[in-house]
Amino acid sequence: MNAVVVLAALAVLLAALTAAGAPRADAGGAQGAVAAAAAVNGTALLGAAIAVGVSAIGAGIAVAYTGAAALAAMSERPELFGRAIVIVGLAEGIAIYGLVVGVILIQRA
Repeated sequence: MNAVVVLAALAVLLAALTAAGAPRADAGGAQGAVAAAAAVNGTALLGAAIAVGVSAIGAGIAVAYTGAAALAAMSERPELFGRAIVIVGLAEGIAIYGLVVGVILIQRA
């Protein structure tokens, strides 16, 4: 799941970097307005990529620690399986929160 979220962040980052190739703001007239809008869109896309990427990395770290602890606990008490899966799922939720923030930023761009 984290790999998919990281790939989505890379795709958004690529879109943000290619949006920077618009005409410059000092060109004047309609081209200046287009360039200013492209700069804002590029910044929003870059922010979305950072939000998704950092949240995916944070979720990966959280899942690594909670998953290891859950496996250790289940090796001693197998009846803790349900609780352990819930804890690992909560750690994975961090990536989903970042993805939601990224989608909101993309919609406003």
